Amino acid sequence: MQTTVKLYAYGYSEMRTYPVALLFVIGNMALPQLLHLLPQGGMTWLPIYFFTLIGAYKYGWKAGLVTAIASPLLNSVLFGMPLPAVLPTILLKSVLLALAAGFTAERYQRVSIPLLLMVVLGYQLAGTLGEWILIGNFYTASQDFRIGIPGMLTQVFGGYLFINYLIRK
Repeated sequence: MQTTVKLYAYGYSEMRTYPVALLFVIGNMALPQLLHLLPQGGMTWLPIYFFTLIGAYKYGWKAGLVTAIASPLLNSVLFGMPLPAVLPTILLKSVLLALAAGFTAERYQRVSIPLLLMVVLGYQLAGTLGEWILIGNFYTASQDFRIGIPGMLTQVFGGYLFINYLIRK
């Protein structure tokens, strides 16, 4: 299923980039707080990435990158999660997601389940490799593929619905 929606590419010099990014940062702060109430909620649902995907896909990689960096840092400082020890890998995956989503949207000028699946699998595979290099433990690095499948599916299908029906403007 494929839908053409209005996609934007906000730049760093445009003031509208920052209020948009702020909304997605707030979403990336609220959603993890809710899902961390569930046992292994963060590891299962990967909530810190959800609004980064949407922001980068809908408003461009630059707005996505602001969201990708600010969300984990603010969550860590304000709520203690992600823990400082895992912050580098969360930031790596967040940045990879923002870049993959923004460039995919720019390249294809449409949103579809296969494109979002490609984005999510792409950032997760590259992020797992990067995490493996950073921590030196493949079993730990592959945790998202062992535990986070529901989160990845939520990113693909929830992201598709969110981009197409909740922020159609």
